[in-house]
Amino acid sequence: MSEVLVDNITSRSGGAVGAPSGVVVTGVITATSFVGSASGLSGIDATSLKDSGGNVKVQGNTSGIVVTGVSTFTDNVSVGGVVTYEDVTNVDSVGIITARNGIKVGAGQSISAVSGIVTYYGDGSNLTGVESGAINFVASGTIPNGAAVVINTDGTVGIITQTGSPNPSIGSVVTFNATNSAPTSAYDASSGKVVIAWSEWNGSAYSGKAIVGTVSGTSISFGSAVTFNSGQSSYQSLTYDSANSKVVICYTDSNQFTGRAIVGTVSGTSISFGSEATFNNGQSTRLESVSTANGKVVVVYTGSSDYGTARVGTISGTSISFGSAVVFNSRLSYEFACAYDSTNDKVVVFYQDQNNSSSGRAKVGTISGTSISFGSEAIFISNSSNWYSATGTTNGKVVVAFEHSASSNDGTAVVGTISGTSITFGTPVVFNTSASHTGMTYDSAKDKVIIAFEGNSPSKGQAIVGTISGTSISFGNKVEYYSTGTYYNSPVYDSANGKVAIAFRAGASDYGYAVVLSTNSIETNLTTENYIGIAAEAISNGATGKINVVTGTNTGQTGLTTAQKYFVQPTGTLATSAGTPSVVAGTAISDTKIVVR
Repeated sequence: MSEVLVDNITSRSGGAVGAPSGVVVTGVITATSFVGSASGLSGIDATSLKDSGGNVKVQGNTSGIVVTGVSTFTDNVSVGGVVTYEDVTNVDSVGIITARNGIKVGAGQSISAVSGIVTYYGDGSNLTGVESGAINFVASGTIPNGAAVVINTDGTVGIITQTGSPNPSIGSVVTFNATNSAPTSAYDASSGKVVIAWSEWNGSAYSGKAIVGTVSGTSISFGSAVTFNSGQSSYQSLTYDSANSKVVICYTDSNQFTGRAIVGTVSGTSISFGSEATFNNGQSTRLESVSTANGKVVVVYTGSSDYGTARVGTISGTSISFGSAVVFNSRLSYEFACAYDSTNDKVVVFYQDQNNSSSGRAKVGTISGTSISFGSEAIFISNSSNWYSATGTTNGKVVVAFEHSASSNDGTAVVGTISGTSITFGTPVVFNTSASHTGMTYDSAKDKVIIAFEGNSPSKGQAIVGTISGTSISFGNKVEYYSTGTYYNSPVYDSANGKVAIAFRAGASDYGYAVVLSTNSIETNLTTENYIGIAAEAISNGATGKINVVTGTNTGQTGLTTAQKYFVQPTGTLATSAGTPSVVAGTAISDTKIVVR
């Protein structure tokens, strides 16, 4: 082997030195550039290093190595310095991209998910333009900015609306009897008819009469009157036994002051009666009666020694029989009213105790077989009162109305709540200045109490609708149904027609009249479940707009009190007290802002 030691090798022409058979180098080759076919380069993917001419060019410069063309790396690439991208359309990473100095998104651009949800981590303190507690909805009707809204069954939202009136309306007065009358009435649910009973002067005596009325729209028509007692009849009290589909008339046979009862069956526009039964051979006056859901009738009356007495009647076919008399008040008792609480299956007897300032008192009665027992006595008004009327409801309450003699004869009502065999009363509420001859019924469909009465100054027939809330009752505006004084006002609720028929005596000849009352009510589309939030902007009908929902802050309010809870009212307004239904709107954080709850 030979060895040549030189510093430089130059061709005679000054160009590159040719090596046709190749050069074998066992050390390092240092060159400023390399040009040529890569086919002979061992361990290098020639196709990935070619330039546009098919050659591989690796050129050194002061900044490092520049590779032109497409480079393919089958193993990891480690870069100790900075990688600079001049033109990158997409970065596709199957792992996590960490950007130590932040990510900048150009103006007018956004970050969004191709599919799924974009999740942000951190406290969000530097996020701007992000609105929480607001959702887009389609408006059904025009929605003003700041208006409370409900969600509809089709997914749209709309404002809260209220329709109707709390005040009743009255139809035309109809005459059912053109002689002296003292009517009492009941509704026969099996026939859908109103039955009125009264005592009528026949020239020698006040015989007992009954008639069937049919409500149609805002009027009532009558069949022919039927005599149930041709003798001297007074103190009639009429009730309907739903278990036997019969009406029962309890009355006093004034010839002997004997207490009697008779069962009536309605057919079409007429009524027929069974045999007369006696429930008390002695004094029997001031009668009142009530029926229960279990086929029993309770009659209360002033019995011997003027004591308050009660008896239970049982209907069989067209007859009625009575159990033993039970004294519930062994003092002078002259005013009575009865109510049945279907929730507790109890009878409540209201009575005037003349030995104790003519105060109003009550006891709860429990029926067992053909007898009745009473719990402890309760006082609903502590001083003089009379003209009692009462009704039960379907919400576990009873109501008594009366003329409060000790307070300028104000028409007053009290709500009673039964617990076991006892009853407690709320605070008395005045429904009219000076009222007498009260009668009461209950509209079960609208959960309303209707009181018919003779209002004074001047004297006229009037009615008013009451709404029970807890242990109290509130009233709307009264309506007049007769222009002069009325007596023995007796309203009943016709459930088939959703109307109230009022029978009464009035006029110079004391004729028997009847009128139909419509129990109007306020209706709202707000419920305890459909309140969704408050409009964050004005939204046109059919347009899409933002609604501040739970946790959202609405800024479209005025006049709020900071830190105060607000309730949505049936009209859609906000107030600091609950409406009906009770729906919380949110909490005010300023006079113009409220956090939706």
